Amino acid sequence: MAGVKITDTILRDAHQSLIATRMRLEEMLPIAEKLDNVGFYALEVWGGATFDSCLRFLNEDPWERLRALRKVFKKTKLQMLLRGQNLLGYRHYPDDVVEEFVKKSLENGIDIIRVFDALNDIRNIKTSIEATKKYGGHAQAAISYTTSPIHNTKYYVDLAKEMEKMGVDSICIKDMSGILLPYPAEELVKEMKKVVKVPIEIHSHFTSGIANQTYMKSIEAGADIIDTAISPLGNGTSQPATEPMIASLEGSPYYPNDINMELLLEVSDYFKKLRDKYLEEGLLNTKVLNVDVNTLVYQVPGGMLSNLVSQLKSQGKEDEFDEVLKEVPKVREDFGYPPLVTPMSQMVGTQAVFNVILGERYKMVPTEAKNYVKGLYGKPTLPISEEIKRKIIGDEEVFTGRPADLMEPQLQQFKEEIKQYIEQDEDVLTYALFPQIALEFFKQRQAEKYKIDTELLNEEFQTYPV
Repeated sequence: MAGVKITDTILRDAHQSLIATRMRLEEMLPIAEKLDNVGFYALEVWGGATFDSCLRFLNEDPWERLRALRKVFKKTKLQMLLRGQNLLGYRHYPDDVVEEFVKKSLENGIDIIRVFDALNDIRNIKTSIEATKKYGGHAQAAISYTTSPIHNTKYYVDLAKEMEKMGVDSICIKDMSGILLPYPAEELVKEMKKVVKVPIEIHSHFTSGIANQTYMKSIEAGADIIDTAISPLGNGTSQPATEPMIASLEGSPYYPNDINMELLLEVSDYFKKLRDKYLEEGLLNTKVLNVDVNTLVYQVPGGMLSNLVSQLKSQGKEDEFDEVLKEVPKVREDFGYPPLVTPMSQMVGTQAVFNVILGERYKMVPTEAKNYVKGLYGKPTLPISEEIKRKIIGDEEVFTGRPADLMEPQLQQFKEEIKQYIEQDEDVLTYALFPQIALEFFKQRQAEKYKIDTELLNEEFQTYPV
């Protein structure tokens, strides 16, 4: 028996969770060959917030990052995280954009696409899953794990059965807040293994300090794959640390025999030096390494906590933080108990901030939250009450179909809008997801290539819609 398989997140979720997704390609490449030889089942290297951060903060082409990594990784599968119909952005995109994005992700080097929807509305992952299968990738459907009066084992097992019917290759239980407890995890995995034949993967965060125990019980219950992060960027709001997790399995039938521990320790030493650099630069705040038991009460992921602090700080209302934390579960209940993951975590968190600082619930409601209540993001787990609907959208009608069915194809339109900047097919997709920052990136790229003054580019392009 080869034991449990390990997917390491050091090149994606680990640095997204701890240093706001700021690891650069030039920091990844020197260690890539050794990483490739450690014996991981897969490495998560792309998707999530990496695409946005490459463009917005690092002046990197995310597609070039993927191609560069693929050249080095000869043995290890490369994995990405995709938000279903949201892709890597924060709104729904038409089916033609989703299909093309999946196609290009696979062409540029991705093997496994993990697809989730913030509402667990499988209509929102359908196009991504079908496109992944169509273009030869491994389609993994992810369940966004949360707890509520209706999120129980039966709910998740039924969801897994529906996902398997869609033709997925594996299923991930995605615990983004670190709230999946060991014994519920054991029960969940056992019950899932009774009814689905595809591999089950467990993804958790160490935020609340319980993920190691959750992994152990999940493995004993039959989980096939676990997500970990090499220790210098493990634990805290990241995944459980890889090396101790593997060591804890020694002497059991679950020990991952494919892993070269000696080489893994060399890789770990490399990331220790990087971690020291991040600390010096202020990128790594030691607060994110602490265990936060409030997570178990409020279900607030680490990234969402920092956003709440930032929003309150900008309003000079930092002393209201505890009140906002208490308001979050109330808003979540009003909204039909959505899992707190992008974009729902941002919606619920922002609404909680507004409710507290304005002293009146739902006096002000952001457009995104209104669109959610209108049904434009998908189906809530529980129907939203008539009272809350009236407060937020008045007498407007709620759409009950698949949100993407309301959207016309847009790929051709995007191509036309940026035709003067296209240097690769993927540029159209970059623009589709992040129009403003993509344009800035393209202008800078063209200016550097042809030594053009960017002011001239700004004047020339100002008639184009963004």
